[in-house]
Amino acid sequence: MTLKWEDKGIKSPLARARGLGSAHDGTTHWMHQRITAISNLVLVIWLMISLKSMEVENYLEVTIWLSNPINAILLILTVISTFYHAALGSQVVVEDYIHNEGFKFFKLVGQKLFFFAMAVACIFSILKMAL
Repeated sequence: MTLKWEDKGIKSPLARARGLGSAHDGTTHWMHQRITAISNLVLVIWLMISLKSMEVENYLEVTIWLSNPINAILLILTVISTFYHAALGSQVVVEDYIHNEGFKFFKLVGQKLFFFAMAVACIFSILKMAL
């Protein structure tokens, strides 16, 4: 298998380099990763402190805790931030280490669908318990 940037054939160095550089969206991706990392840090610390102070023993206590709108909203924000951060991070890994463009495309689409479905399932579970 010949990769686009390999020095084979009659392509000029410029032709081999086209499409391999910046797509002018790397800064936004990088910024989203940093913002979600900070929000994850704050939200997970809140969740750990909240659960530690509650001493969860059964389903009823968790349901009562989640019936408080602030707890439910913060837990939903934790889920959204965590799954978005995971999707961003795994996208970078796939883009950096998978060189087959067809497989890369399907892998990225599959990952996005997976993380979206998992986040929706978690949010549904939170709302079902909270309401």
